Amino acid sequence: MWFWLALGSAVFAALTSILAKVGIEGVASNLATAIRTMVVVVMAWGMVFVTHQQSGIRSISQKSWIFLILSGLATGASWLCYYKALQVGEASKVVPIDKLSVVITLVLAFVFLHEEVTAKSIAGCILIGAGTVMMVL
Repeated sequence: MWFWLALGSAVFAALTSILAKVGIEGVASNLATAIRTMVVVVMAWGMVFVTHQQSGIRSISQKSWIFLILSGLATGASWLCYYKALQVGEASKVVPIDKLSVVITLVLAFVFLHEEVTAKSIAGCILIGAGTVMMVL
């Protein structure tokens, strides 16, 4: 199941890039990010209420609150940077650089979450990095 959800995420992320590139034309990047964020907020809270998960808010630990808030700030910063880059750059060059987040995530997961470093993950990082360089140059 996780594989299909991850694949769906990739497809929707690709659509996000293309739709955003068209939609951001003539719109300030920060304003475009704010509009996108409002849609995401409504959609996310809608899913919470549709699935009846709103009562779980009381059981969230302080640690989880802190890390969810930090994650939200990182997401916001990422979206602001992404939309500005997409506005001034070509989608075919911005998106591959943005996807270097895969490599950065793997490194951070090794360092902070102590996830296993394997030859396969190192090879994947190298290939993604090399592929990004090839697509951008």
